[in-house]
Amino acid sequence: PKKMSNGKDAHAVENSTKLTLQLCLEECMEALDLFLNNHFSESLDKLRPRVKESMYHALIYATVMEMQAMMTFQQDDIVTAGNTMKSAQEVCQSFVFIGQTLIQQLLNDLLMWDTFCFIFQYISFTCVFQDENMVSFIKGGIKVRNSYMIYNSLQGPNHVHLEGGVSFGIGAFNLTLSMFPPRILKVLEFAGFSGDKEYGLSQLHEGATTHNLRSMLCALLLLCHYTFLTFILGTAHSQEMLSLWCYQKKDFSCQGAIFLFFAGRAEEIKGNIDEVSLKRNASQQQWKQFHHMCYWELMWCFTYKCVWRMAYFYADLLSKESRWSKAMYVYMKAAYLSMLAPGEARPFGEDEVELFRQVPHFKQKIAGKSPPTEKFAIRKARRYKASCPVRLPVPVLEMMYMWNGFSMISKRPELNEGVLQTLVEAERTLLESAGNEYSVDDRCVIYLLKGLCLKNKGLIQAAEECFRLVYNSEKKLKFDHYLVPNALLELSVVYMDTGRKEEAIKLLLKAKTNYKEYSMESRTQFRIHAALSKLKADSSDQDEITAL
Repeated sequence: PKKMSNGKDAHAVENSTKLTLQLCLEECMEALDLFLNNHFSESLDKLRPRVKESMYHALIYATVMEMQAMMTFQQDDIVTAGNTMKSAQEVCQSFVFIGQTLIQQLLNDLLMWDTFCFIFQYISFTCVFQDENMVSFIKGGIKVRNSYMIYNSLQGPNHVHLEGGVSFGIGAFNLTLSMFPPRILKVLEFAGFSGDKEYGLSQLHEGATTHNLRSMLCALLLLCHYTFLTFILGTAHSQEMLSLWCYQKKDFSCQGAIFLFFAGRAEEIKGNIDEVSLKRNASQQQWKQFHHMCYWELMWCFTYKCVWRMAYFYADLLSKESRWSKAMYVYMKAAYLSMLAPGEARPFGEDEVELFRQVPHFKQKIAGKSPPTEKFAIRKARRYKASCPVRLPVPVLEMMYMWNGFSMISKRPELNEGVLQTLVEAERTLLESAGNEYSVDDRCVIYLLKGLCLKNKGLIQAAEECFRLVYNSEKKLKFDHYLVPNALLELSVVYMDTGRKEEAIKLLLKAKTNYKEYSMESRTQFRIHAALSKLKADSSDQDEITAL
């Protein structure tokens, strides 16, 4: 028999690899099942012994470690996860270099290439987004494109695990790229990128609804898309999310913390705010970071109800336990306290002015940049630096807008009415107060948010008037320049809903091109891009939207 460079029998190694492959897949599926049922330590224990000899064990182990690092946001966990993913890459590469005879056999088994592509994709994306140097950005982009092309070349072979991996890779690429605004895509297109949202979603649905090694990743990405991204970007289609959720209830054991979390989010989206707390009681205790995700959602649930003290309670828990964004949590604590009556006792004796002043001290940077929501919170808190600060009128509801929370209360008239009355009272207080440098900005914040509540009530003309008041105040605004492009965006959505497509396009293009460098600009640009894409998709006369 032909001997390899290390003296081993190539034929024996080849047979061993073939025999191990099925076992590897079975063990990894068992580990995923443990993970989905809250047995996180047991899942890792099952994978750990073979992470040096099995590509799939190494990959799934690294994926679980990455998820843990994302939740804990502990520097040690992040470093460990990064090292684990690099080790997984090395394991994959070792299979390539074990000998010319065996590599030819492995290349014939396309299942192996799924793992190579996944690791390559991860490393390449890391290269793209962690290095701000343009040359490195383009080099990384080309690497990502190469892995995408490999995924494309693998479409067709009849193997359930390979097909699941290809569906995940193709779907993730297309869905992610399709959401980028054109100005970002122009840079990415230099490396040959393009994204088709519907194709990406169809690939992920196919991967999620087939029982394979990547079905969980496909399902989680889709659930994140339907329950978070589409709502933050204001393009939600809850029916799609709910149909996927119904499938996952059949295919997976849904008693795990991850799926219980999404179950709660699904209830929240349907307007069942009171039922969310029941869904949040995930029994697992090994990764308490899941609780932080629940605290965040419960904080917003009580915000929708205008129950400021309970919302403050969850913001306080997050500020003490979670490392994700302390600046945001402290800002929200201060914001909730500021919504209480001036003479009302504050929990724990805390003072909102002092908390607002602390916000800038908790600023953090991720990949060299501060998160946009933190930058927004720090800007809003600046006015509290003065010895006699001018209070923010409705900071909680303003931040709620940034997370598109007004769509959540649209299905619950009583919640919408409660928020509207809070805004009316804040407007009355502003009118009765002496004017100051913030007066116009504060009134326009209230007009924008009132317009959303009025739209939710079906009072379209009154909503339009509110949005126009913001736009007409453009030259008088001193600080909150984000209000004008967002008012144009919201007015265009009203036009879209009432069939005035041409007017909507004009406003969207104006919001897209005439305003730059304002707070949360990327979020607004994403929403504008999504609205224009929807108009283009719904249009029977494509010539009408050549401006897109």
